[in-house]
Amino acid sequence: MTHSTNLVPSSDRRRAVVTGASSGIGADTARHLVRCGWSVLAVARRQDRLDALAAEIGCDVLAADITSDHDVARIVAAAGPVHALVNNAGGARGTESIDTADLDKWAWMYEVNVLGTVRLTKALIPALRESGRGTIVVVSSLAAETAYAGGGGYCAAKSAERVVAETLRLELNGEPIRVVEISPGLVHTEEFSLRRLGGDQAAADAVYAGVPDPLTGDDVAECIAWTLERPHHVNIDRLVVKPLAQAAIHKLHRTT
Repeated sequence: MTHSTNLVPSSDRRRAVVTGASSGIGADTARHLVRCGWSVLAVARRQDRLDALAAEIGCDVLAADITSDHDVARIVAAAGPVHALVNNAGGARGTESIDTADLDKWAWMYEVNVLGTVRLTKALIPALRESGRGTIVVVSSLAAETAYAGGGGYCAAKSAERVVAETLRLELNGEPIRVVEISPGLVHTEEFSLRRLGGDQAAADAVYAGVPDPLTGDDVAECIAWTLERPHHVNIDRLVVKPLAQAAIHKLHRTT
């Protein structure tokens, strides 16, 4: 069930669906868009987190899983007329080398990052087309730029997600739908590395140890909002954003 202080979006407000909105980049994107005057449907699996976000910013929320066809249909029904889709839901699992790969983790990463993005995008394209000024945002990763040891599954999934964005841009050429890719580098959020490393807080903290000022979810969310706020004839194909301390995915300056 959707919940917010404004269940019926005003006809003169732009409407955005943001996935993975229970924390991190997704929640911060919802905040930025509401401040910019958007009507937002925040989607994630955790109802309690969504309810807290709705109470904070007045967005609509829906607890749903983008890997489920049934839930995607619920998202489409709850969204109504849509002007933007921010495909932010995703994540990484594990850092094993390929010769010791846990294929269940690889399958999870592909299902969520790639097929989840395709499933929801496919379902919402008719509404985006009908809006006359639609935008599809795909949040990929610097992992789609360059492979690194221990990142085979995640790099493969994010590279595939990038190809989805590039293909969409070709296939939708001539239609009123922009396709934007946001490619963040090292972002310090409360859950990304913790989940990737199986809940090992010490290992998750070590990812960011000594790195001065890694990106925050708010930094990336501001970039997403900026691309959506450009005049509709302006398409930001790909925006790569890294902290100053990160020269490449495998090159980080650490003070300790």
